[in-house]
Amino acid sequence: MLAATKRVVAVGTVATALIAGLAGCSGSKAPGGSAGEQGASGGKEGVAAPKSAVRLIGDGSTAFTGAQPGLLRPERLKPGQKPPQFVVFSWDGAGEDSQKLFSHFREVGKKYDATMTYFLSGVYLLPEEKRSMYNPPQHSAGRSDIGFNDIDGIKDTVRELRAAWLDGNEVGTHFNGHFCGKDGGVGTWSAEEWKSEISQAKSFVKNWKTNAGLASMDPLPFDYDKELIGARTPCLEGRDNFIRAASELGFRYDTSGVNNQVWPKKELGLWDLSLQMVPVPGRAFETLAMDYNFMVNQSGTTKGDPSKHTYWGNQMRDGLIQAFDRAYQGNRAPLIIGNHFESWNGGTYMRAIEQTIATVCVKSDVKCVSFRQLVDWLDAQDPNVLEKLRGLDVGEAPKGGWMQFLAKPVAPAAEPADKPARKPAEKAAAEPADKR
Repeated sequence: MLAATKRVVAVGTVATALIAGLAGCSGSKAPGGSAGEQGASGGKEGVAAPKSAVRLIGDGSTAFTGAQPGLLRPERLKPGQKPPQFVVFSWDGAGEDSQKLFSHFREVGKKYDATMTYFLSGVYLLPEEKRSMYNPPQHSAGRSDIGFNDIDGIKDTVRELRAAWLDGNEVGTHFNGHFCGKDGGVGTWSAEEWKSEISQAKSFVKNWKTNAGLASMDPLPFDYDKELIGARTPCLEGRDNFIRAASELGFRYDTSGVNNQVWPKKELGLWDLSLQMVPVPGRAFETLAMDYNFMVNQSGTTKGDPSKHTYWGNQMRDGLIQAFDRAYQGNRAPLIIGNHFESWNGGTYMRAIEQTIATVCVKSDVKCVSFRQLVDWLDAQDPNVLEKLRGLDVGEAPKGGWMQFLAKPVAPAAEPADKPARKPAEKAAAEPADKR
């Protein structure tokens, strides 16, 4: 299932490189199967909705409980004000299993004042015996490349989703069956097939009580039709048709592509918050800011040489921190990081992420937030200011300082004809999927 791809890309001052392992994969089993300063982005609203505001939806699997607590109040930059440094940590296929990584990182987030985005796989709320309820595009009913769940796994996952949202985190979607490659993979799906997949992902969240026979449990404290505003596609495939569907369905962002560390723009009305290329310390290339991609470049397997586990984790941590530093000291572009709740190579990537959070989220004027909070802030800005920010290259601080650069919210002047335009991150050239 592990998809291996290669691409050539020049990012900042880093040499052109061969990159292996473009797309992340969330594993082969379901979970139950075995303080930054206030400023431009405002302060946090920490008051939970009163219990009297609870209104059950449908079978009571979800509920309206008022405004989500723990969110930053988006504020427009003042003239000459330096943008905050946003960092988004996100998790594909989020579910709680015996490793208890969901609950662990929820506590890590609270410790370091970091909210995150959890991309839930819908089949993690569907019991194995009800698998036939899932009708994936181009596959037979009940088929999923990541399995389904058991009742205990559903209970545990719902508990963590509920607490995560109340902590101020976002619940997005990683869809359902996680199909990759050419044989019916998401890269072959039409926009209408994506709409079917999205509808089913929503249905599994909105009806988990009925499907799992758990009527007495507390509901999820959000209306998923309103909560769901963004996604990351399996293996980063099928983005073109997905964003067409997502745009029609009112989504606000996508994070399924490949970008450089520059300020984002919209595509078909969605903010393009794709994963970014970051340094690999000691190597002459960059890779995507995701645990899977570091693993593929280092060991090519989830069970590499144990004597190198510590080195590999340190390499990922240091690469992410280098990426953070060049943005923090440079163009202040948001840093986008993706992960999986997996113990690949002895759990070294989980350690690397935790150490990265502990290092960057405590720095002055840094906001470790969910994608929802980032797009709220972006939407609150003067479009001309954002356009000017997009003119800064990877790691490029404005000449003359921020006060001069953003002194007036006016449209930026056209670039000189002799200045070459910055090349966007190129699309990957797909290779045959790894069938291991």
